[in-house]
Amino acid sequence: MGLTGVSTSAGLRFPADLEAWRRWQRSRHVVRRVRDAVRRPAAPSSFALHVRGADPAVLFALDAVTPTALASVLEPLAHLGDAPVAVIAPADVSARLPGAWRVERVDPGEAPAALRAVRAVVSAGHFLPVGGAAFAWAQARDWRYLVVQHGLLTPYMAPLPEGAHLLAFTERDADYWRSGRADVTSEVVGSQLLWAASENAGAGHAPADAPPVFLGQLHGAELPRRISAATATAFCRAHGALYRPHPAEVDRLSRWQHARWRRQGIRFAGPGPLSASQGPVVAIFSTGVLEAAAAGRDAWVTCVRPPDWVREFWDRYELSVWGGSATPAPVRPAVEPARAIAGAVRGITEEGRR
Repeated sequence: MGLTGVSTSAGLRFPADLEAWRRWQRSRHVVRRVRDAVRRPAAPSSFALHVRGADPAVLFALDAVTPTALASVLEPLAHLGDAPVAVIAPADVSARLPGAWRVERVDPGEAPAALRAVRAVVSAGHFLPVGGAAFAWAQARDWRYLVVQHGLLTPYMAPLPEGAHLLAFTERDADYWRSGRADVTSEVVGSQLLWAASENAGAGHAPADAPPVFLGQLHGAELPRRISAATATAFCRAHGALYRPHPAEVDRLSRWQHARWRRQGIRFAGPGPLSASQGPVVAIFSTGVLEAAAAGRDAWVTCVRPPDWVREFWDRYELSVWGGSATPAPVRPAVEPARAIAGAVRGITEEGRR
């Protein structure tokens, strides 16, 4: 299989061709594509650069403030002491960062002078604006580009950047995301999100009659809505489950679906983190299933007419189908993932490892 070709079920559909992945993304959101063609939103004109100390050697590129992104990209800051570091984000996120920071708006087209001593970038990938700009800077300045895995991998995940070093949840994930590429290196660090969930394992017990919580995934491009919506409808009706919308379910079609479910008597879970909910957790392919299992909660997967890749996904992550034994808790790594990521950064910026 060539680097720009389409992979088999053993890896990504687009193992190295980011533009092909973007075309696929656009093709999966027809309504959004038409809307964007009318609005033609402008590309971000500037980003917020946060600098702590003088001449930082590492740049953390943050595209979103979701729990998975914060855990994977920003948690390692807590293990870098007072070392000079920089963070680039779409907006000012200094309130979420430890220590005192200088913040300025910068042009994404050119690496700022404040980053002249940078040797490494840490991001969730180069498929969104901030990570993409940081990758362009890294290529121009010969910085090492580290990608931290931030969620479970489907065959429709964006490809890794050229020459990247992947910090993966597991060896199996590393092999899957590389998809046969020889230009990408990797090491296993585990998942900070799952580590944090395991810290609270057994902290509380839900009432025995607590209804299941179904994790919504209407926003996902990987599955047609006819499958994701039909699965949620069938499960919530059959088991009295509470529907927990994904934070990205804010488009008009999702809001219409939510209103329809409410008219049909389907109840919704309250807002807040997954850890604040009670009852078993069920989803099609959400990271939340493993997060719940890591926290000691019963968790399963289910799907109406699951495609082959969904079944492969369930097998790869050892997710249990509803009706059988609950999903086992993932193996907890010996070293906290955020600390391991910080160690990888130090190895490049302080010890000169490439």
